[in-house]
Amino acid sequence: MFGLGWLEVGALIVIALLVFGPERLPQAATQAGRTLRNLRRMANNARDDLRSGLGPEFSNFDPADLNPRNFVRKHLLDDLEDDWNNKSQELAPATTTPYVPEPVVDELAYGEIPPFDREAT
Repeated sequence: MFGLGWLEVGALIVIALLVFGPERLPQAATQAGRTLRNLRRMANNARDDLRSGLGPEFSNFDPADLNPRNFVRKHLLDDLEDDWNNKSQELAPATTTPYVPEPVVDELAYGEIPPFDREAT
């Protein structure tokens, strides 16, 4: 609940009990619940008005997509993950064989100078 643990919720309850007292705490909780319900209803109405105002082209519009983190994840990273998963399935061999390294044949003798490519450096 809102990223709070049981210890934090317990501390908030104790503080509310000390501030409001046992007589007024139920009234304060009822009023807080009513206010939260009204805020949620107003947010849902605003979202529905925005969707109806944008038209049928944006029927799957979600205001949370306007957050830059969600936008990047949805439009860029999801496509990359899909591409990665598709390529890994295409490249996966039907049977796997263990990797056996090839023996090194071209060893230099003592004092022999290794080949040098002037264009590579």
